[in-house]
Formats: sequence, structure tokens, C-alpha cells
Amino acid sequence: MEKFDAIVVGAGPAGATAAYLLAKAGMQVIVIERGETPGSKNVSGALLFSQVYSEIFPKFWESAPLERAIVGHAITFLGEQTSVNLDYRDLDEGHVPHNAYSVLRARFDPWMAQQAEDAGAMLMPGFTVDKLLQENGRVVGIEAGGDALMADVVVVAEGTRSGLLKEAGLRTDEYHASDVSIGVKDVIALPEDVITNRFQCLNADEGVAYTCVGHTGGVEGGGFLYTNKDTLSVGVVAKIDAVYKSKLQPHAILNEFKAHPFISRLIAGGEIVEYSAQAIHRGGVHLIGQLYGDGYVVVGSAARLLLNNVMTLRGMDVAVASAAAAAKAILAAREMGDYSHTALAGYEQNFKATNVYKDMVTFKDTYPLLENERLFHVYPELAGAVLGDMFTVGAKPSKKGLKALRDDMRGKVSLWQMLMDMNQIGKGLVR
Repeated sequence: MEKFDAIVVGAGPAGATAAYLLAKAGMQVIVIERGETPGSKNVSGALLFSQVYSEIFPKFWESAPLERAIVGHAITFLGEQTSVNLDYRDLDEGHVPHNAYSVLRARFDPWMAQQAEDAGAMLMPGFTVDKLLQENGRVVGIEAGGDALMADVVVVAEGTRSGLLKEAGLRTDEYHASDVSIGVKDVIALPEDVITNRFQCLNADEGVAYTCVGHTGGVEGGGFLYTNKDTLSVGVVAKIDAVYKSKLQPHAILNEFKAHPFISRLIAGGEIVEYSAQAIHRGGVHLIGQLYGDGYVVVGSAARLLLNNVMTLRGMDVAVASAAAAAKAILAAREMGDYSHTALAGYEQNFKATNVYKDMVTFKDTYPLLENERLFHVYPELAGAVLGDMFTVGAKPSKKGLKALRDDMRGKVSLWQMLMDMNQIGKGLVR
């Protein structure tokens, strides 16, 4: 049985980062990836927030296959036939790297895996890890395709479900429907110049990202639209228990979102070139799982690491930050010649010292807000109705904002409920 210093299960952003940092430090590393190529099995929006990446991969924007620099972010509230848009644009053209970039995982993940390979890691795609091997309660390797590979430490970066940990008896907590969402996404092809002009970008290097609340098939969740070079990433992330209650198929929810007049105008003339769906954790510090144990660490989505603050959904940079924190702990454990859970406990300390974790703590009160059905059904419709009353010139006298709000609230939400909701929104996003 071949022995390595470290085995990494999964070649997504977390796995590739861990492999890169460990190999760069001189460890003998092998990465096992179930997809035929890295990124072929991964599903995400996907927005890459650059701060963490630039620390680990200096000047990554010069060589990585990025789509567009995201210079605009918008939050859009969708009523049945209305939209209310809060649009932010960063007009500083000389700022590099930009805060965020759109990427396509099928193109970007192979680049990340190549960084690990260039650092000395060995990539083994097209193999599924069947189980974690243990001796006396300690993880000592993996079994894949009937072969056993041994290692001092195993990095579990297999994604959301993390079946290996459960099957090995290392994770006993079960999935709860309230903690899991399903993401469904279309990639829609449009000419590069059409995207640039339609989204009011200066050139093909610039793009925008929309986060949409309301009118997602009657299901609590949010929609997104990100501009790539010559495609759009359009999708919905919805609570899986709400999807079950709706009796709608995920693709039907996505189709209803795309049929909304605001979205349909933005994707008009496009051709669907890719469809994908995947269960994802809803994120938050309250859902972080066990990060380490005897002979192993867990990074990225496998550790339930995701940040949702309504304005943005962050997964890739959180995954990379966790992998860097884990790699630092593994290298310290190597110095001691000890890969026990005690020696690897530094991983958790390292991660809690990152800005990513601090952001998760800052927005911890966002998650109860995401349980409020009125945020998804009542308020987007109400916002459109109130502004419609104020902008419309008709046969009746115009209304001031407060009068329009009170009239449109009737039968939808009480004043007391609205005040309580405003307090909850303030606690989650403002105070």
C-alpha cells in the first residue's frame, strides 16, 4: 500500500488550495477527484471574492480563467409584475484586483488544480473514494477503486454531503431540512457585446451581479443572475423543505423565476447551454461541523462552511480560507510529528482568526431573518405596490408614501408585524 504525507479528497477550491499549500511546503500530496476533470461535478453561482485568493495566489487575476470583474451589485425585490432595484456600481476603473469576479467552475477549477500540480501535488481524477480507512479510531488513509492509499493526514474536501465522514462514524449529526437548500442554475449563452450593452458595462471585462428576493416560484428562497463573458449564470437557491411543500420540481421553480418580466428581459435571446442542481448547506456559524479529528481535517462545504448575508452568497472564498487554515495546522502538526486531534486543533483556531469567520459571526443573525416568509412573499410585492402608487399619475389624486404604504399593507401585514420584521432586519443586517 502506497503511503503519502497527505491525501486530499476532492479537487474543488478547498481541496486544491489545501493541496497547493501542502505541496508547496514540501509534503507529498495526492488529490483524489471523482469527476473526470476538476469542476465537472461542482455546482455554484459562481462569484469569486478576491481578497482571500489574492493572499494565497498572488496576482491570480493575471492567469486565472476569470469571466468578468463584478463592478456592480444589485438587490432586486420582485413582485408578481414589478421590480424594485437597489443598484451599486464601483466606477474606479484602476482598482485591481476587483472585489469580485464571475467564474465558470468547469474552467476555473482545472486552473486551481493545476496550481496544486505545479507545486508538486499529484492529481488523480475519475476516481471515487469509497471509504476512509481507520486504525484504532484514527484515519490512516482512503480506499478508492479497491485500492488502499495511506497517509499521515487526510483532507476531506468532498463537498456538501460528506458521506465519507458519516459512513466512518465521524459525523453523527443528521441533515435537517431547515438547514439545507437546493440550488438550481442555468448557464445561458448570449453574445459578448449584447451582455456588455444590456448590463451597461464599459467593456467585456466588466460585469454585474443581481441578488433577487421574491417571486421564486412561490417558494422561500432567492434568485441570482451573474454576467460571464458570453453567458449568464441564472439560478435560484430555495429552502429544501419549502420546495418539498410546494410539490414543484426544482427546474420548474427556476423556470418561473426566469419567466418574471424583470429576468426575462435580461435573458431574452439567450440559449441554455448548461443546467445543474445541487443540495447546499444554508451556512452560518451555528451549522459549522466538526473540523478535525485524529488523522483528518474537514474543509469547505464538507464542513458546512457558507456565508449568506442576503446581499451575497459566499462559498468559494470561505472554502479557500478554511483550506488555508487547515494547511497551516497540518504543517505545524508535521513539525511535531503528531497528527492527532490535539495537534490538528490549531485548524479551528486559525480559521476563527480569519476575516471570513469574523464575517460569519457578524452576520449570524441573518439566518433567522431567512426564515421569515414575509421577506420573500409580502415585502417584495409591497415595495412594488407602494412605488407604483407614488409614480403613477391616474384619475385619482396621488398619495404620499406613508398613505400608499398603509393602504397597500391592508390584508397583507399588520403594522405590528412590520415593526417586528423591521427590527429583525435591522438586527440581521444593520445593527
